[in-house]
Amino acid sequence: MALGKDELIEIERVLAAAEADASPFPELRRRFPHLAYTRCDASDVTERPFRSFPRFDLHLIDGCDRCVQITADPARATGILLAARSTGR
Repeated sequence: MALGKDELIEIERVLAAAEADASPFPELRRRFPHLAYTRCDASDVTERPFRSFPRFDLHLIDGCDRCVQITADPARATGILLAARSTGR
């Protein structure tokens, strides 16, 4: 199931509002149980993020074909990858 425009807006709102010491994953999973979720360190991802937030880079995952890949096309996105960014602490 592809990401709709409204879903993407809501995901971006959750990430923009995420507190420094709280994980956005429980809220995202509650709101969007049909999506696949992956997290890693931002230094592990070479692709340009779909969107960037203070704590995370948002990448879209395309799992439609046999191989999972990063996509910039929300219509192909079946999940999200949150790449944690260093907060400089």
